[in-house]
Amino acid sequence: MILRSLQDQGFRIDGTQRLSPVNQWDKTHLRALHSTAVRHKRERSRKGLQRHESRLLTMLADGREVDPQSISPRLVEVTPGSVNELLFRYAALHWSIPVSSGYGRRIRFLVIDEHNGKLMGIFGLGDPVFNLGARDRWVGWNKPAARQRLRHVMELFVLGAVPPYTSLLCGKLVGLIAGSDEVRQSFISKYSGRRALISANVRDARLAMLTTTSALGRSSIYNRLKFKGRRAFVSVGFTRGYGEFHFSNGLYSVISEYALRHLKPTAKQAAWGVGFRNRRELVGKCLAHIGLSGEWLHHGISREVFVVPLADNAQEFLRGDQSELREFRRPMSEVFDFFRERWLMPRSRWDLRYREWRPEEWRLWGE
Repeated sequence: MILRSLQDQGFRIDGTQRLSPVNQWDKTHLRALHSTAVRHKRERSRKGLQRHESRLLTMLADGREVDPQSISPRLVEVTPGSVNELLFRYAALHWSIPVSSGYGRRIRFLVIDEHNGKLMGIFGLGDPVFNLGARDRWVGWNKPAARQRLRHVMELFVLGAVPPYTSLLCGKLVGLIAGSDEVRQSFISKYSGRRALISANVRDARLAMLTTTSALGRSSIYNRLKFKGRRAFVSVGFTRGYGEFHFSNGLYSVISEYALRHLKPTAKQAAWGVGFRNRRELVGKCLAHIGLSGEWLHHGISREVFVVPLADNAQEFLRGDQSELREFRRPMSEVFDFFRERWLMPRSRWDLRYREWRPEEWRLWGE
């Protein structure tokens, strides 16, 4: 099953039992490579979302409802069990790669156009991975410092605009909003004073930095994105091309079942539960147990790594060299005024494709 799935996705396995490299800068090829996992995620989501699809489509703007002069973004935090949560999940199913649900601490947002009440974009913050070489080198972290200060970092596990606002470059707006004062304050309100699961220490909820990785190799949205003369997203390198996305297309549930039946779970802390530490470890152990190469976790697709500093001394604070965090001032109102003059209005004058988009184009399952 594993061999057939990898071959169906477009991977080739050479004589050394390694997956052959792919053309990682060809975005059409990368979308095709991820398409099996995307289809699987949509199929898994069908039961919970299909009956809501027609209603959710009414929450997207018809291009004729968008007036660039009147756009007014509003930030909405997603609450569990709400219609907004359904809308967030539904929108995320339209990304070119399967979107993680995030893990650990998690906070999700919609960006709504106040003018028409329709969805402009989404983004979500989740706990970052412990080891991310490009990020850690940029900060100047060693492992003890990272262990102490990683709580001040969150990962943007999904970020972007939705049609028809994509044609008006609103992906850049959503990126700038993610680093705004309002998002930082929402995070502090949600997590300040909470106790950590393992250490039981009261959390310091100051947020010094966000990180993200581009979905399809090099990013065109994040590069050159500035606010007040400062890069909002700083490119710090590339991932090494390891992960388990290519096993997340129907295979993972079978691999997980096999591992739980035949292999010993290795969670190190009772508070984490009794299972494996993460998906990558589970897949790697399963591959080894059935005589396949653990190197197959190396899919060869590097993703550009970006950091979003939220303070002018983010590096020094995260290294532990300074205890005071000097946050930037980025109110959403100023962010939008800047975006409006820099990108929105110029684009709206010559690119009218946004007017042609209809919500039915996003329908996944039919009525």
